[in-house]
Amino acid sequence: MKKIIIPFFCAVLFSVPAVAQKKEAVSAKKEAVASKETPKDILDNYFKASGGKEKLESVKSIITDNTVVVQGMEIKMTTKKLGNKFKSVQSLMGKEMIQLFDGEKGYFDQMGNKTDIPADKIAELKKGKPLDALAFDPSNFQTVTVEKIDGKDYNVLTSDKGKFYFDKSTGLLYKTAAAEGSATIKSYMTVDGIQFPAEVDAEGAGQKMNIKTTKIVINSGVTDADFK
Repeated sequence: MKKIIIPFFCAVLFSVPAVAQKKEAVSAKKEAVASKETPKDILDNYFKASGGKEKLESVKSIITDNTVVVQGMEIKMTTKKLGNKFKSVQSLMGKEMIQLFDGEKGYFDQMGNKTDIPADKIAELKKGKPLDALAFDPSNFQTVTVEKIDGKDYNVLTSDKGKFYFDKSTGLLYKTAAAEGSATIKSYMTVDGIQFPAEVDAEGAGQKMNIKTTKIVINSGVTDADFK
């Protein structure tokens, strides 16, 4: 069986603000127009559109079930988060692939091949939160530009972490592009008043995949024991 690599960013989807590394890996091919809005304006609008910052910060734990289609195969993925801890278990043909961070250290285990999370990722992962939207900080961005994609305008924030496209009409995150890979959110779903990506087209490690969210559980069913 051909080896399937699920990119690291897939397990902590949309934590690109925390784990992406290199600005130079992101090419700016589209013409960008300066905006009068500030990064704080864009992110405040994003938090509001997502359910409100107070609501987002009330989430202490989350369980997300996804179906990932890659290389013509369907992978079931369950990710648990508690504070800055996470564990992702991906099941394929009776085999499990695990990505885990216990708040201090972590590993990838792909069908018995176990490797530690690179040391250069640890410091940022320690800053993680159950909802990755909260990883966005206006101070990390200097300006806002506007780019048009398929006739639609997007506010774009750029930093050494990558490029982040926010839909001007909805305020929600549409696309991320960084050294780790890219992700385009095709639709959202509402759970307990919070907007979550429902379907995502992602690309990383030379692979393309489609990710659909089938279930989300908030503030229930996760304990420290899950990350041992």
